[in-house]
Amino acid sequence: MDKRYLRLLAQSYPTIAAAATEIINLEAITNLPKGTEHFLADLHGESDAFRHVLKNASGNIKRKVNEIFGNEIRETEKKELCTLIYYPEEKLELIRANETDIDDWYHTTIHQLVRVCRDVSSKYTRSKVRKALPQEFAYIIEELLHERLDEKNKADYVNMIVDTIITTDRADDFICALCNVIKRLIIDQLHILGDIFDRGPGAHIILDTLQTYDQWDIQWGNHDVLWMGARIGNDACICNVLRLSLRYGNMATLEDGYGINLLPLATFALDTYADDPCDDFLPRLLRPSNMDDKTKQLIAKMHKAITIIQLKTEANIIRRHPEWHMQDRCLLNNINLTKQVCTLNGQEYDMKSCSFPTLVGNDFEQLTPAEQELMQKLHHSFRVSEKLRRHINTILAHGSMFRVCNSNLLFHASVPLNADGTLKEVEICGERFAGRALMERTTHIIRDAFAADTEPEYKQYARDYFLYLWCGPDSPLFDKSKMATFERYFLINKETHIEEKGYYFQLRDNQDVCDYILDAFEVDGDNRHIINGHVPVHASQGENPIKANGRLMVIDGGFSEAYHTTTGIAGYTLIYHSRGFQLVQHEPFTTTKDAILNGTDIKSTTQIVEMSTHRMRVADTDKGKELRAQINDHTPTATEQYKM
Repeated sequence: MDKRYLRLLAQSYPTIAAAATEIINLEAITNLPKGTEHFLADLHGESDAFRHVLKNASGNIKRKVNEIFGNEIRETEKKELCTLIYYPEEKLELIRANETDIDDWYHTTIHQLVRVCRDVSSKYTRSKVRKALPQEFAYIIEELLHERLDEKNKADYVNMIVDTIITTDRADDFICALCNVIKRLIIDQLHILGDIFDRGPGAHIILDTLQTYDQWDIQWGNHDVLWMGARIGNDACICNVLRLSLRYGNMATLEDGYGINLLPLATFALDTYADDPCDDFLPRLLRPSNMDDKTKQLIAKMHKAITIIQLKTEANIIRRHPEWHMQDRCLLNNINLTKQVCTLNGQEYDMKSCSFPTLVGNDFEQLTPAEQELMQKLHHSFRVSEKLRRHINTILAHGSMFRVCNSNLLFHASVPLNADGTLKEVEICGERFAGRALMERTTHIIRDAFAADTEPEYKQYARDYFLYLWCGPDSPLFDKSKMATFERYFLINKETHIEEKGYYFQLRDNQDVCDYILDAFEVDGDNRHIINGHVPVHASQGENPIKANGRLMVIDGGFSEAYHTTTGIAGYTLIYHSRGFQLVQHEPFTTTKDAILNGTDIKSTTQIVEMSTHRMRVADTDKGKELRAQINDHTPTATEQYKM
């Protein structure tokens, strides 16, 4: 075995000198500073805020500009430089219209951008930087990065490069290229801790943006899994996706983003609920809108129509799976239309209204012929959307239920626990799984649902399981006693609306519990952490996102506008660079136009969570462990045996 391995190794490194050169290269890389990681969670379709946070790297670019230039230039000039880096094309258009000596501005700005680019690229090998450079300017940028004006013999050479860029009318293109390189190199790895979809209007724009990035991963959230289920043809997931979009008056992602045809639903709703005002289903608009009353009424009728169909389709799936123990969620047959009550746990509760024209016969859970026809059309629309297929394939390729990275355990919501803090076993296909095994099994089920060679009966189970992941009591993405959709819409008594959180959420401030979870996931390191989102942090009420004496960091602070009034902020993001962790608390983003015209940045407060006593190197990371293994494989002792 060893001889065969060495012969294969010798094909790449046929001599001792070749192997030694590789060892030197790998050893040098392990001593570079650790690359910067950027953590975001619960984006919920807020594409403008997301793209701005990406462009400014949660304030990391501003921090770099301040470090580099200090008091050399004025604060207004630093602000202008940062805005240029964020939005180069748009900012250049404004500058050309107002700058009196554009050539002088070009000279100054190019040299400033080169200094910033030189700083952010200094963490990487020349080879890695070279791969990040745009082909048309690669040679020029590389020369400027490694030659300096303060070197007497090269000053004229450097100035001539810049002069020629300007005289050949390539300054704008060159500045844009430099700005994009800076943004690409400022962050080495992007982590999305779930929930790209729902509420906001731009989930498809977020995914378009992510498709232009190389180094990113996603830990799937409950809303991501809901859209995955809709894409694979789970009708209950399709209904939930539509209901949430209508609830927030957000049809942009469905219609403009993915071409989902909502006309059949609108026609059905107008016919079925023509005389019903559907007041409890009026949209909750998250931002100023010019939506007129007629449109709101239409959305309300569509909202109610799809909600009833959702409850029916969910009941049919749940009854196929008694092992889920969710029969208490099948509530339509508990309605007494005459008395206008619904029976829960043997007790009758008054209903808000009993206008249910599609609850007919002896079984209210059965779809009417018109509802069946509508669902066939909606099902087809989700299945044939090419852009939705591409985007779901993207998050499948980059995603999983959890990830362990550089002593950090990343997941979206929870790890199901028992009351005593031990891992809870969850039944899947007749077997029981807990902790890491549960997360891995769930990841496999999700992938199997999309695999072409999955056995049909199991594929049907996998397709159904997306509903359990969305609202099942022991789902790692939900972990509550119930999803009280029916109760919130139809029952007056608010006590029935309560959803009790699982034990993970009750115990996650306990360091011993967090350490137990980290041990179960085999996360080692002196400074290990759990990082997740899912539950908004109520900063306005004094809640701290840092829990369990620093073991746990919750970075869902309310990116979505739906949460701003309750959280008091517009989200948390996390930066992990070579000197430690920085938690960034954001205030609401205004507009992209305001950012470009006035240099308005997201107002952020940075909290230093944990700083290392020494600057972390690549050797201190997971990549460093891989490189160390490669170095050991290339030792001279092994190289001597290449000729075997």
